[in-house]
Amino acid sequence: MAGMSVLSDPALEARIEALQAESRAQEPAVFGYFAERAQKGDLSWDALDADANRFMADKLIALEPIKAEFAYLLCRSLRATRVVEVGTSYGVSTHYLAAAVRDNGGGTVIATEYEPAKAARARANFEAAGLSGLIDLREGDLRETLKVIDGPVDFVLMDIWTEMARPAIELIGPRLRPGAVVLADNTDQFRHAYRHFFDYVADPANRLRTLTLPFDGGLEMVVRV
Repeated sequence: MAGMSVLSDPALEARIEALQAESRAQEPAVFGYFAERAQKGDLSWDALDADANRFMADKLIALEPIKAEFAYLLCRSLRATRVVEVGTSYGVSTHYLAAAVRDNGGGTVIATEYEPAKAARARANFEAAGLSGLIDLREGDLRETLKVIDGPVDFVLMDIWTEMARPAIELIGPRLRPGAVVLADNTDQFRHAYRHFFDYVADPANRLRTLTLPFDGGLEMVVRV
């Protein structure tokens, strides 16, 4: 039915929509910044430089609602209880993941965020939504924060700058249980920049299969077989 929410949680939906609105309000500035950098020819999607990182330090860059809802439904269908989110920002998509784990009966979302100010804002958002008990937010470089993951992982959402996609999948990949799903955002838009991630996925030793779904920018669905 049109307009039906996958969450069935009006209070949580209202909090998420407020954050999504804040993210949308930042989009003109974000698009303008990167368009200007691209026009100058001094921008590489392989790795953001210091100025780009400075500019993005306070930007939400929230995952689009349709993708977040899809992630929620996948977590429900997998009966996911251990979820990893790579790139938390202000925690918009984390709300969906934590709601899925909650609705599955309980578990943990291991979330990662490099920027201290974003991590602080995310924690406040989780507390306000009553989801803090389901979220293990780890602040710092993911190459350190994801070294320890206790137990098999059911689902991964990867929404991060492309240079960190390969280090993330190298750490998480061995912990994926058979049937686990990894979603990676904007893999069509930044196909070349994701090449090292795809090299890992294509290695038969890692037992992964992948398909690019036709969401805006491309959404990669990787399955551990």
